[in-house]
Amino acid sequence: MARHQDREGEGRHPTPPENTPRLRLKPKAPHSGYVDGAWWPHSDDLTAELPDLLAVLSVRLGPIDRVLYKFSDWDKAPAKFATGGHSVHLDGYRLQPPNTVEILGLDQSNRTVLLVVPPHTQPDRAHATMMAAAAPDDDSTVDGLLMISLRDRETRTQRAASQERWESEGGAQQ
Repeated sequence: MARHQDREGEGRHPTPPENTPRLRLKPKAPHSGYVDGAWWPHSDDLTAELPDLLAVLSVRLGPIDRVLYKFSDWDKAPAKFATGGHSVHLDGYRLQPPNTVEILGLDQSNRTVLLVVPPHTQPDRAHATMMAAAAPDDDSTVDGLLMISLRDRETRTQRAASQERWESEGGAQQ
């Protein structure tokens, strides 16, 4: 019961972020596209990056209950962590779409899906990607927003297959 009271209090007086997150959101309107905006974290450490992001998103979603993410996109994270006076569940999945996080409010109907721009992305490219993802009428896929074309994906696959074949046939034996 105390947990519920903490969350109610959190919704009325959100904790402001210490650092403004690099975040762009689509305007509140009928949903368009796969993502609701984009986030460019500074690192792969989810628990270090989330407090400021959740402080900003709590204005739109109310108290945050859960964050869904792809395991392989982030450093190891605990199942729960405390931020803003309450506990948030961190649910890592192998099948979560890559380069996304889904943030859910307490009632689960308030949710935001964000494109995650990789931390090492060049600033100009990251900014352009974030602005495109936040455009009200943008309906691009995550790959499209990150400029990963079908040709690039095929080239990567062919390169990986060639490398694997080369290594299985002896590779650079000395």
